[in-house]
Amino acid sequence: MTVYQQLRNFGLFDARVPRYTSYPTATHFSKAIGPADTNDWLCAVPENATVSLYVHIPFCRRLCWFCACRTQGTTTLSPVAAYVETLKQEIDLVRARLPAGVTIEHLHWGGGTPTLLAPNMIRDLADTIFARLPLAEAAQFSVEIDPGEIDEPRLDALSDAGMNRASIGVQDFDPEIQATIGREQGYDLTRRAVDGLRARGISSLNMDILFGLPHQTGEKISDSVEKVLSLSPDRIALFGYAHVPWMAKRQVLIPTDALPTPEARLGLFETAQQVFLAGGYEEIGIDHFARPDDGLARARREGSLRRNFQGYTEDTSTVLIGLGASAISRYPQGYAQNAPATPAYQGAVRSGRLATSRGHRFAGDDLLRARMIEMLLCDFEIDFARLETEFGTSARTAAEMTAPMAAAFPGMTATSDDRFRLRPEARALARMAARQLDAYEVSQSGHSHAI
Repeated sequence: MTVYQQLRNFGLFDARVPRYTSYPTATHFSKAIGPADTNDWLCAVPENATVSLYVHIPFCRRLCWFCACRTQGTTTLSPVAAYVETLKQEIDLVRARLPAGVTIEHLHWGGGTPTLLAPNMIRDLADTIFARLPLAEAAQFSVEIDPGEIDEPRLDALSDAGMNRASIGVQDFDPEIQATIGREQGYDLTRRAVDGLRARGISSLNMDILFGLPHQTGEKISDSVEKVLSLSPDRIALFGYAHVPWMAKRQVLIPTDALPTPEARLGLFETAQQVFLAGGYEEIGIDHFARPDDGLARARREGSLRRNFQGYTEDTSTVLIGLGASAISRYPQGYAQNAPATPAYQGAVRSGRLATSRGHRFAGDDLLRARMIEMLLCDFEIDFARLETEFGTSARTAAEMTAPMAAAFPGMTATSDDRFRLRPEARALARMAARQLDAYEVSQSGHSHAI
């Protein structure tokens, strides 16, 4: 029996499962969590702690049809300017609740299109953040860059603000695919953005590419990957396109008959994977690749790789504060998400209130299961000794918790006295295996393909 036949028998090509960038997943957040909880969790952050900060900019000048992120279109900068003022107010609300000495270890501006901000807005927002929460020594400040929405003045503003890592979404360089997904971004345009970043000393570069897009073939994705490699990024995310038009209405513009089958999706992933590996990149978890000297690769080798809402990270901070509409924060006590709609978010903050609208308070064995899922998706194994050190959980208990995975995928796993692991040929099943650890998940609705 071929590996593909085994994977088919295990249901890989039919399953829809969470991506597990959080546990429990955001679909299980509830309105039981509100501003009072966030207030208490912010106040409980220790003095002199280092935290991570995510700033969400939801605006785009163009709405790409493939995108399922919370974004909104704008043709002018006036709503963007008003939103930046609200962000500054939210920063003040957060700072007022944090103890003394807190600094930022990782700062990320995402979206949407953060580079839609005018240079003066970039400087103003950065200055406000750092006046309240300074960057820690050797901190990382990353920004998502749209090559179609970046120019010399904005590059100067970001560089002056201290950005030291940039993230560029490529998706695919094929013109037919770009036209079909509403994201026309040529190689030369992307190259100019990369050159502009490097001319300013910003050498750390992330890139995203998608597999499973309409009209995508092995030849096309190989060509796109080779073009990505020619730009020498430090790390690459190879995400599977999630076609969820019931959640992201704009995706109805993408022809479903042009989408590859689940079996073809796996083939596209494996084609890109082999090109990245041949180019000297190391495989990181289920969908990332990095140069051997990049922080992600080092974290994987050292066993400190983590997973959060942005994917894989070397960030080990226990506090991630999300600012902006729909932004999610993670505290040791639980998750808190801001109001998703921009008017509701702005209304709360402008009235002097935290904008939390829902979330989840950790209870029972939530944190243990979250860590087990994280280990599985980062390392393809669960280290029982580390669980005992971190949670006091015995190896026997941990082994019992992994038993459903072994039963669901016979011959694809191995359990010893000190660990559970997925065999190399079973790594495509990682998200499905993680679901066996999920005490909440009961439905396939609303999730993307397992591959």
